[in-house]
Amino acid sequence: MSAARIRCRGTAVCAAFVASLLAVAGCGTPGGQAKAPSSSKAPKAELSWKFEHIADFNGELTDVAVLAEDDIWATGAENDGNYASLLLHYDGERWSREPLPDALGDGEGYPPMLEEIGDKGLWMRSMPRQDGVPQADAAAAKWAQWDGTRWSPVTNPPPGAAGNLDATSPDDIWTLTGEQTAAHWDGTRWTTTRLPYKVSDLAVAGPDDVWAVGSRSTGPGTETVHGEPYDQPASTHWDGTSWKPVDTPRARFDEPIPPEPVAGLNKVFALEDGQVRAYGTNSFNHGEVEPEPDDQYIRLRWDGAKWAEQDPAPGQCELRIPVGQEKGGLFLDGNWYLTDDNRCVKIKRERLPLSTGARKASNQMLWLKEIHRIPGTDEWIGAGKVEVMQSGDPFGAPVVVRLERG
Repeated sequence: MSAARIRCRGTAVCAAFVASLLAVAGCGTPGGQAKAPSSSKAPKAELSWKFEHIADFNGELTDVAVLAEDDIWATGAENDGNYASLLLHYDGERWSREPLPDALGDGEGYPPMLEEIGDKGLWMRSMPRQDGVPQADAAAAKWAQWDGTRWSPVTNPPPGAAGNLDATSPDDIWTLTGEQTAAHWDGTRWTTTRLPYKVSDLAVAGPDDVWAVGSRSTGPGTETVHGEPYDQPASTHWDGTSWKPVDTPRARFDEPIPPEPVAGLNKVFALEDGQVRAYGTNSFNHGEVEPEPDDQYIRLRWDGAKWAEQDPAPGQCELRIPVGQEKGGLFLDGNWYLTDDNRCVKIKRERLPLSTGARKASNQMLWLKEIHRIPGTDEWIGAGKVEVMQSGDPFGAPVVVRLERG
C-alpha cells in the first residue's frame, strides 16, 4: 500500500488501537485527556465528505481499495437479520454486488480485508473469527488476488499470522508476522527476520528503509515500578541487511508513579517525502489511585539522525493520528485535516436523504473505516457507515464518500 493510505500493520493490540482512534469519524478527542483547543486560523477552503454511494441494506463497509477512478472495491457486512460478508465493485458507471472469491472459502467470519500491492495489484484475505472476535492476523486466513479479470488463490501468501501488508511494488512487500518477527517478499520468496523488540506497527519509507515501533521491557528506564518493569517506547530500522535498534526517547510519570505504568509506540507513519513520524502513549491502570495523572501522548519525528518531539498541532488536531497524506496536508482521524501551514480544519459531512429512512430529527454520525486517494488525482474516497440514531428504527447505512473542496 502507498503512503496515501494509512493502516495499522500489526497484531491485535495494534488493531484495537486503530479501532479506537482511526476508525471513528466525527467524534471527540482520542484518549481520555480533555484538552481545550488552541487557536487556529480559519480554513482557506471548506472540505466536506459527499455521498458517492449509499448501499440499500443495513450494515457497514469495512474496507476499500481504489485502483483507479473506474475500479474501486469495497468489503463490508449486511446485518438485516443474518450477518453476512459482502463485496462491492464500482466500474466507473455503477456499483454492483460481486460474489466473494472462491479462494476465501465459505466466507464466514468478519468481512475480508483488501490489500493493495503496488499501484495495480489487489489481494484479499479472509478474517476468521475466534471466540466471536475477528482475527486480522490469524494464521488460518485465506488469500485471493485480482488480476484485472478474475480472482484466484495467492500462490505464495505471507507465512504464519501475517498482519497488514505494506507494499511498494509486487516485488517488495513487508508484513509483521508476530510480536517480534517480520516477513519480506522479494518477488521470489518470503524471508522472515527477527526484531529486537516487541512491535505493533511497521511502515516502509523507501527501498531498504523500513521502520517498526513498539515497546521494550528491558534496558534504561524500565526499572521495576510496583513490582513490574516500566515498559518504554522502542523503535527499530531495517537498512537492507538487518534490523537495528534505534535509541528512542523514554516516557515516565512524575512521582508518585501510578500503578502498572506502561509506555510504548503504537503507530508509525512514513510521509511521502521520506519523513517518519511515530505515535504512542504513556498510560497506567486507571481507577486505583486519586488523584490520577493524565495519560501522556507521545508524538515523535525522525530528523534524519535521531527521534525528536513533534511540534504540537493546533486546536483539535493536537492529539490526532494521520490516516492519509496529500500535497497540502495530512488527513487525521476523527475527520480532521492539518494543513502544511499548520491550520487545523474540520472536514464536514452531509446528512442522509430522507429516502433512506433517516428522519429529519435523527442523530447521524459518519464512521469511516478507511480513506484512499484515487491514483493520479487529488480525489479521495472513504468507506464506512452512517450510524442513524432515532427512536424505534435505528440503523447503519453503508456509504462510500468522496472529498469535496471549496
